[in-house]
Amino acid sequence: MIAIGIIGAGIVGERIIKQIQQDDAAQVEAVYDTDKNRLNYIKEHYGVAVTDSLDGLFQADIDWVYIGTPPNSHAELAETAARRGLHVLCEKPLAHDAQAAEAMAESATNNRIHTAMHFPLMYSPIVRDMAIRIKSGDIGKVRRIELHTVFPEWPRPWQQNPWIASRDQGGFVREVFPHYLQLMHRLFGTLEIAAHQVDFPEDTEKCETGIIAHGKTQQGSPFLLSGMSGAGQDELLQFKVYGEDGVLTLENWSRLYREERGKTRVELQTEKPVPSLFDEMKEQSTFLVGFDEGLVVQRYIDQLLR
Repeated sequence: MIAIGIIGAGIVGERIIKQIQQDDAAQVEAVYDTDKNRLNYIKEHYGVAVTDSLDGLFQADIDWVYIGTPPNSHAELAETAARRGLHVLCEKPLAHDAQAAEAMAESATNNRIHTAMHFPLMYSPIVRDMAIRIKSGDIGKVRRIELHTVFPEWPRPWQQNPWIASRDQGGFVREVFPHYLQLMHRLFGTLEIAAHQVDFPEDTEKCETGIIAHGKTQQGSPFLLSGMSGAGQDELLQFKVYGEDGVLTLENWSRLYREERGKTRVELQTEKPVPSLFDEMKEQSTFLVGFDEGLVVQRYIDQLLR
């Protein structure tokens, strides 16, 4: 089994602990957070060992370090782990900007460690099914790709913390778009962003409230990205791939629909299991998203937020 040390016991850190405890390929060996109340909560609810120091975590019997802290702390933590010869699993985005992300990727290479990023879509059976359908020509030649995101409010009610609404670290472009930009990059190659418009509030400390961007993939297919917060509807995330023979829509992360001319849209199901993130880490699968790929996504994010 992979032995993992967790840095960051917030919402995402707690989720990764749940994932690990439901998986027989990995186990949590130690958890660290600066918030001692969170540490006590995690220890009580999940029965895992906790430590009140980074040194204590790094000295635990671990193979991998998971970084689930705010983006501006990722680089320093990842480089420290790399120097100690520990492999690193990092939350997205890779860092708070491309310069820091480049340093992380370089440190990982220099210290010869394995890296991975937490992009759950890559380990979703329904997303794998979507990818196979696109690659096999199920919907014909791809004519356009669209990402449409709407948030009634940002941050979302379950997501309150000091940085998630900040302009330098937070916002839905950093928090949500990386999942889909990484998927687009895997499916269609390098993305060339031709133009974009990003809307910011008057408060210079606050994150974006809207964005529209367009460009083309390496294969020449046009794409459109849109996002906004403060809209009068329920949250909606739609990733659509338009083909000459049909359209696939991944809606709200996990529901896949197919439609074609003259037929009612149908929801697709799959019972084919796929390896978990931790299985892929154990096997060093090509499905893993490493720091090099995370850096590519980081550059897209930086460009969109300029």
